[in-house]
Amino acid sequence: MPQYATKKPHEPSTLTVRGRDVRLRTIGFLVLAALAIWFIAANTNSVTIRLWIPTVTLPLWSVLTVTLVVGIALGLLLAHRRARR
Repeated sequence: MPQYATKKPHEPSTLTVRGRDVRLRTIGFLVLAALAIWFIAANTNSVTIRLWIPTVTLPLWSVLTVTLVVGIALGLLLAHRRARR
């Protein structure tokens, strides 16, 4: 019987930083997180938001923070549901 080479499973892309292998995905996440925090910190004016019936005046940074947290929660929920399949 001929012997076939066994395929290695695909491994994530990494980059060596200070002697440690760091996944490119982690670096991308850190860059996006830093940009999001910078964007939130730079927007401190108050905004008026209409929530169905009431109208609320809040600092824009708080609205952006809540939006970011809700987006992360939804992303984690979808990732968890996909992983269960």
